Amino acid sequence: MALERIANYLRSHRRKSGLSQRELAQIVGFFTGVQVSKHERSVVIPALLIAVGYEVIFRVSIAELFPGLYQSVEGRIEEYLANMEEELQQSTAKGRRAALTDRKLEWLWERRDKETF
Repeated sequence: MALERIANYLRSHRRKSGLSQRELAQIVGFFTGVQVSKHERSVVIPALLIAVGYEVIFRVSIAELFPGLYQSVEGRIEEYLANMEEELQQSTAKGRRAALTDRKLEWLWERRDKETF
């Protein structure tokens, strides 16, 4: 994923808690606050375990802490799934492969229906 500036609220949650970058870094397992600073400025995307750590610390979902990252990933995934659906609908598979294609299409349609709730 090309790294662009992405909206995030890590800094605001950290400041609201009164934690320094170094303190937050130590809680998630870093030695200095440099990595936290990079995450706050969207210079580096945090590793999954670190992002989950931030979620645990602040009791705020990763999607809420890093909405720009979430939206970026969501957009790409939705595009890939739309392409997959289009390819599956054009499939001429037979037998077991046709059944698997049908199951995938059903899942995609059920997934889309869940969005409307």
